[in-house]
Amino acid sequence: MDFVSMTDKAIAVELGARLKALRLRRNRTQLQVADAAAVSLNVIKALEDGKGKLSSLIAVLRELEALAGLDQFLPAPEVSPLQLAKQQGRKRQRASGSRGDKEPGETSEW
Repeated sequence: MDFVSMTDKAIAVELGARLKALRLRRNRTQLQVADAAAVSLNVIKALEDGKGKLSSLIAVLRELEALAGLDQFLPAPEVSPLQLAKQQGRKRQRASGSRGDKEPGETSEW
């Protein structure tokens, strides 16, 4: 599936449909999953419609024993050995953003 060409809403609907298919493969009703994940039935319905909170999705995936797929979904970023040596054990706290956004001669508002 080409997620890049899809809208955000279309991707959310597709993920909801996949969540529903997973629940059905596990032969679980929406109510059973809701009770086991300690969320309301409306939360399950919303997630399957492509809506809902990330924390609710995590709880439902945990109940459906599908958390292992998250590593493939969003793998941990790899750090190159050069970046690692440059950081000297420090973990990056902030992004620098783009520098040089100002035109020559433009002054800062500060």
